Formats: sequence, C-alpha cells, structure tokens
Amino acid sequence: MDLLENIPLAQYTTLGVGGPARWFAETRDEQDVLAAVRFARSHNVTFFILGGGSNLLVSDRGFPGVVIRIASDALAIHDFKESGTAIVEADAGVEWDAAVRAAVEHNAAGIECLAGIPGSVGGTPVQNVGAYGQEVSHSIVSVHALDLVSEKVVHLSASDCGFSYRRSIFNTTQRNRYAITRVVYSLKLDGPPHLEYRDVKHFFAGRANAQPTLAETADAVREIRARKGMLLATAPGAQPDPDSRSAGSFFKNPVVLAADLPRLAVIAGRRVDEVPQFPPGSWTSTSGEMVKLSAAWLIELAGFHKGFNAGRAGLSSKHVLAIVNRGGATASEIVALRDAIVDRVQAKTSIRLEQEPVTLGFPPMNSCH
Repeated sequence: MDLLENIPLAQYTTLGVGGPARWFAETRDEQDVLAAVRFARSHNVTFFILGGGSNLLVSDRGFPGVVIRIASDALAIHDFKESGTAIVEADAGVEWDAAVRAAVEHNAAGIECLAGIPGSVGGTPVQNVGAYGQEVSHSIVSVHALDLVSEKVVHLSASDCGFSYRRSIFNTTQRNRYAITRVVYSLKLDGPPHLEYRDVKHFFAGRANAQPTLAETADAVREIRARKGMLLATAPGAQPDPDSRSAGSFFKNPVVLAADLPRLAVIAGRRVDEVPQFPPGSWTSTSGEMVKLSAAWLIELAGFHKGFNAGRAGLSSKHVLAIVNRGGATASEIVALRDAIVDRVQAKTSIRLEQEPVTLGFPPMNSCH
C-alpha cells in the first residue's frame, strides 16, 4: 500500500469540489485497509473510507486525515437454478452500474431499476441506495466488512444492517465502524422487471411495450436519469452533460404523516390527490399512516426552478433536486445554496429537508444544516 500526500479530492467526486487529503491510500484488500487505518491512528488523525465519490461533498479546506480509497473490483455471479436464484458477489470497488449491467445480462432481476446510479458497490448498503421503486436492501444477502474496532473481517446479514429509507447502521448507529469490502446480492433468475414506478410506467406506455425485458428496463431507467441530468456516463468522445456535475439527488424525499397532506394541498393550491406522494417504503410510525413526498416538488413550491442560478453553483436545468457545479464552484457556494433551499422549504411548508450527500472536512456544526 502506497500513501500519497496532499492529493486533491475534487477529482474523486462527481460534484467536483473540495480541497486536498493530507494522506491518500488506495487499497486492494482488507489488509491494505487495516494498514491505512493503523497509520491514521498512529498519527492521531481521523480517516475516511472513499468509494465512488458520487455522494460526497468535500470542504474547500480538504481533509486533514487519511482518505482510504477502496479499489478492489472482483465480480462474480453464481446460478442456483433449483431455487431460481442468482447470487452476485461484488467487491466494494466495482462500479455500481457495471454490477447492474452484469446482472441484467445474466437475466437476473432485482436491481434493474437502479441502473445508471453513479458510485461503487461499497456505497450501496450505506445509503440503502434506491430508485424507481427498488432499494438494494430488497436484494442484499450480506455485507462483508472490516470491523475497525476489533480489526477483524465480519459478515453482516441484511437484518444486521438496519436498513430503512436511505439509512443503515453504516451511516447512523455504527457510522465509521466498518469498512465495506464486498456485498452479496440475491436476485431472481429469469424474473420480470420492476415496473411499478410512475416514470418507468410512462416510459413504456409511450412505446406500447407492455412487457419490456430487464435490459430494456435498465436502459429506460438510464434514459430517464439522463433526461434529469442524473447520469454521468456518456458515449465515447462525447462531452459530459454539464448538469451531471452533481452529487445526484441532493435532498432526501421526506416521509411525513398522511394527515399533513391536506395542509400541503392548501399551501400549493391543489387537491390532496395532486400532491405528489409515494409509498413510504420501510418507514412506519405509531402516530399514523406515512407517505413519502417529492423533495423536488417541495423545492419548486418554495420558489426554486430548474436551472436556478447561484453563481458557479446552481440547480440542474433538468431537475431541481440536483445541486450542480457549473464550473469552478467551491464547497462553500454549494453549501450556501443548500442552506437557502432548506430554509425556504421549511418557511413555506414547515418541512425540513435532509441532505443526502456525506460531508467531509467540515466543522460539525456545518456538516448537516
């Protein structure tokens, strides 16, 4: 394992902002990770595990500790035809969309609607990555990780991971305890694609394709994401979409009590059934029925629009949910726009949006508005 010094981190993030890491280590296995962690501890500095950088906002000052980038990239798919199951074993450094492509080509269903999401496999359990009606928690069997407390390799079952909407133990109760090195997924061989989400339904309704294949569904999701500026991949030699220089969806869709819908409808001047709402997923409450709202709808209700300009930072011209770096933006400019959106949405609706990207190198008071 080589330790590099003062490496700019912006190049390792899809948002493209942030200062340097004091030390930077690229690791291939658990022993490399452990060596980097021990180096950080021996120098009395903190460390950060870096994956694909697609859900990360780095401060302008950078990070004064050790950034550990996991680069292992083995991927294997095993068939169990008796049970109609395909088991996908993917190292944490595997590009997530490559894992989706491999599964779809194998005719294994369960993650086709997660196509086109930037980042690496290791990040998927952390945020319980989800889109268009699927979450990785629906297919994860186990997460292999280095326990940074015991310094031992552990295998966590899906139930051990505490999955809920955009949450797991890895970003809540056990944050910074585990370095994920491999994830195992169970998919359905020859299973049908998941076509429950509105955008996906509309896509195929317009093409008179009532029974799309897994590959057609995954391609449709990529096209939908591209329209919203949420797809980084481009054709060889093509210029990247300027709207894609982002951290993806910057805000989580809030989950609220269904009893709040009439109040929001009055604020918006709409009928209750016109308020965009979705099933709450794994969220439950003893206070009553829950629904998931559209953060994008709330942002527009607060007066922001597609293409909103805040200097070198702004909102995507395709989707208000993405804060984009228009070129040369600083992390402080991204944070200023984030705070303005959160404040105005709360003033308008009494709902406080929560950001999705992880922050690195910020003071605790500014890491989460």
